[in-house]
Amino acid sequence: MDGRSEFDRWFGRPATLVLQPTTLCNLDCSYCYLPFRRLNHEMPLEVATAVATSAAQLTENGGPLGIVWHGGEPLALGRPKLTDLLAPFEGLLEAGRIRHYIQTNATLLDDQWCELLIRHDFRVGVSIDGPTALNARRVDLRGLPIFDRILRGIELLRAHGIPFSVIAVVGAEGVTAPEALLNFLASLGPHTIGLNVEEMEGVNRSTVPITQEQAERFWVRVFDWSRHRNGVPVVREMERLAEYLHLVHSGHRDSWDNRRLDPIPTVSCDGDVVLLSPELADTVDAAYGNFLAGNIRQQTISTMLAQAHRLLYVQEFMVGLSRCQAECDFWNFCRGAQAGNRYFENGSLSTMETAYCRLTRQALITALSTSASVE
Repeated sequence: MDGRSEFDRWFGRPATLVLQPTTLCNLDCSYCYLPFRRLNHEMPLEVATAVATSAAQLTENGGPLGIVWHGGEPLALGRPKLTDLLAPFEGLLEAGRIRHYIQTNATLLDDQWCELLIRHDFRVGVSIDGPTALNARRVDLRGLPIFDRILRGIELLRAHGIPFSVIAVVGAEGVTAPEALLNFLASLGPHTIGLNVEEMEGVNRSTVPITQEQAERFWVRVFDWSRHRNGVPVVREMERLAEYLHLVHSGHRDSWDNRRLDPIPTVSCDGDVVLLSPELADTVDAAYGNFLAGNIRQQTISTMLAQAHRLLYVQEFMVGLSRCQAECDFWNFCRGAQAGNRYFENGSLSTMETAYCRLTRQALITALSTSASVE
């Protein structure tokens, strides 16, 4: 099988484009993986316009495409500048060909921001790690806690009737107290809770290690909590596993097995594009050509994807996926992916197991078996 065919075997049309409107973040979380979060590099209108052109091409025969405004902290760009960047997407939004998503720490939200989010039909994700003690590593640039400011932002979302999800980084403290964590997150009123068990990634090298046994106990208790809540709000990881089990038990396993991965094109504020993992953006490694697939001002996303099989890191990642498929007992559910984890933990994308595999995918499956045997 040639490289192009191999790429097409693993990857489908992008479901998301991740955009970095600014590198700047108004926080300085101790576990953050972003190398340039103290620098104020902003996306020019020219880049957003080029992204919109690519989005139009990608949605000619399908859609909708998720446009994920990430960062940095997207709101740190300011309303006028973000409004300008949204303008090239208006026609696609009105036609239902794209959907806007934003991941924010919510500390900069005010009534005017909420009106903008409503006007552009944003799906909102808020980053918060739990009650005060568990959120302690999320601080501002002066080292001051920002817990109350996040809560104020969430109250504004609720007051304006804007649905939102929450994502929590689960560290060594939170992994021992899932019920308190989940009860607090559920009390905020999100429709979905995402739980990211902390790993070393990017410039974050100070993580307190979490063992696979700790993670399994954590997920067992998450299963129990979710059952008692009747699945409300939805825990993202439970939802994914439930979907897999439903397809297997209903005789539709092929629809899971035949899904191809999202190449996740990520556009930095200067227009540079990386594939496979947003965490690879702004990563300097000459051996991999800094992971660049191209620049959106010179090439469309479609053109970059047509040539992606020639990129060394993409080739290595496909080798890693093939190895996982052939050797890993958890492949049927996991399906590989997590390119950034392979690189940052193991130094190569052709490797297999990572902390994400052990703590989130494998521990989730073994926790399901443990939980079922207890009932």
